[in-house]
Amino acid sequence: MDKFDIVVIGSGPGGYVAAIRCAQLGMKTAIVERYPTLGGTCLNVGCIPSKAWLDSSEHYFKMTHEFATHGIQVDSFKLDVPQMAARVVDVVKQNTSGIEYLMKKNKIQVIHGHAAFKDKSTLIVKAEGAEDQEVTSNKFIIATGSKPSALPGITVDKERIITSTEALKLQEVPKHLILIGGGVIGMELGSVFSRLGAKVSVVEYMDGIIASMDTSLGKELQRLLKKEGMSFYMKHKVTSVSREGDEVTVTAE
Repeated sequence: MDKFDIVVIGSGPGGYVAAIRCAQLGMKTAIVERYPTLGGTCLNVGCIPSKAWLDSSEHYFKMTHEFATHGIQVDSFKLDVPQMAARVVDVVKQNTSGIEYLMKKNKIQVIHGHAAFKDKSTLIVKAEGAEDQEVTSNKFIIATGSKPSALPGITVDKERIITSTEALKLQEVPKHLILIGGGVIGMELGSVFSRLGAKVSVVEYMDGIIASMDTSLGKELQRLLKKEGMSFYMKHKVTSVSREGDEVTVTAE
């Protein structure tokens, strides 16, 4: 049994920053992470990889739409999506390795596995291929993050009906990408694949995109994305999503 002053559950931007500060304040600190790499959603399947895709897709978009205006003529070029995806993996690895370094530098013990409370001062950490580990502490910080929300009538098969996690690992540009929901993550990924040549349609229940943010910001973003070729179906409620082979049908009212 390992005894700590404080244990942080989850190594995302909330968890790893909290762990570092606790260690700096002199506490014996541990951090528990269920996945193989540190950094949580943000570093692994969220902010960092999406920004890397946005960066690469912007270069491609400028090549195809803006270079000639600046007097830069390119005779031939091709889109290499697997190479883009490989670069994203490398960017993520650089960031997660940086978090590992910070844990070692601040003498924070990293424990990999799924944490569950045995009682108010004890965790049971289950790791695949290893014995259960008991970890005790007087204080815990729960920073377990989030998962993509599920919608009734939609079964995610992770092949054609996917979440943002699978979208970040696509190896080809879809002919037609339908986004259910016009939130921040959807608009990021939609703009990426629109720049790369996909037809992108957004089906949104509300009357504006990025609805949780400023209304005028949403209107301006929608105007710019329309200009880039994206289509929007506002005030549409998705009732079902079905797949037939390689084709997916979205039904909305």
